[in-house]
Amino acid sequence: MPAPDANANLPSPHRRIRVGSAPDSWGVWFADDPAQLPWRQFLDEVADAGYEWIELGPYGYLPTDPARLRDETQRRGLTVSAGTVFTALHRGPDTWEATWAHVAPVAELTAAMGARHLVVIPSFWRDDKTAELVEDPELTADQWRHLTAGMERLGREVRERYGLGIVVHPHADTHIDTEAHVERFLDATDASLVALCLDTGHYAYCGGDSVKLIETYGERIGYLHLKQVDPEVLADVRARGTAFGPAVRQGVMCEPPRGVPALEPVLDAASRLDADLFAIVEQDMYPCPPDRPLPIARRTRGFLRGCGV
Repeated sequence: MPAPDANANLPSPHRRIRVGSAPDSWGVWFADDPAQLPWRQFLDEVADAGYEWIELGPYGYLPTDPARLRDETQRRGLTVSAGTVFTALHRGPDTWEATWAHVAPVAELTAAMGARHLVVIPSFWRDDKTAELVEDPELTADQWRHLTAGMERLGREVRERYGLGIVVHPHADTHIDTEAHVERFLDATDASLVALCLDTGHYAYCGGDSVKLIETYGERIGYLHLKQVDPEVLADVRARGTAFGPAVRQGVMCEPPRGVPALEPVLDAASRLDADLFAIVEQDMYPCPPDRPLPIARRTRGFLRGCGV
């Protein structure tokens, strides 16, 4: 059974940050992969670790029938906070139909589960396994216009059809990664349609300062992923030009509080926004032994309680 909610006796504004975890923290990157643990084990263990909120993870990993998924989550004391989709909207309007075909079922399930957020991850500019370039890391002016207009359209369509808000996730090896790219994206998009999912680990991986971003663009922060990077491993990754997938297998994402950024200042800055926010733990570690995630998840939940959330 989940541990009692440690936020219950905390003063505002800390109580407005709702902490959860995700399949990613259990080494789950794909809907179906023999290297991953079964979905029932994930649900059992995320509840055992003391979390009450979860993300759907890759569509198809958890049951996609809302009634079945609702039964499985409710009897474990779990509630879904968001779904996740992947996009390549910088490639222009011709990608819209394929994008929507991917987005629609995820959005439908997310809404059916009572969640209100859809995490949107841009496509990678290099192969996640070989590090081979598949696109230029820098977008042209036209591609930036496609990207921003496409995200606004996605935000509008998802809100009108499913009642969800999109939160765009800056991610390593994508075109929305560094501080300069994130700021350019935010400055070029409508705040009423597009919010940001700030992943503290990915932003640090790409050289960004999460506290600075929250303090500068606080009104655009709609969702948090809590993650840390190992600075020594990251230095090697940068020196070698390692792609993100191999970097994860190398251990670039680490258990808090062993890495950067420090999460206490991030949570303090987020609390000062006076907004209701999810803070979902994601420790990329695909693949991993099936007995590894639960002890880490328990320690991480304890650490975060010590941070006041």
